[in-house]
Amino acid sequence: MTEPTLRASDAERYRVVAMLEQHAAAGRLTLDEYAERVDRVLACRTHGDLAAATADLPPLEEPAEQDRHLLWAFLAAAVVLAVFTVVLTLAR
Repeated sequence: MTEPTLRASDAERYRVVAMLEQHAAAGRLTLDEYAERVDRVLACRTHGDLAAATADLPPLEEPAEQDRHLLWAFLAAAVVLAVFTVVLTLAR
């Protein structure tokens, strides 16, 4: 966020709500905490208020980093599948 005293727009509030959704999905917030924070965020007037509502949450991973984790998981699964195929072929 920029200047803490600047007024927050609806779009900025909804971006923070979307961020809270991701934190809830990751298990960092319970559903009750999520609901409380959404109410709080929607009532925020300034960038400083928005920052305070999320100050105790870690930054989210960038989509590119999430994609990289998914790629490594896919490659690991492919290697395991290839090893199983070779083992089963040799066992015949």
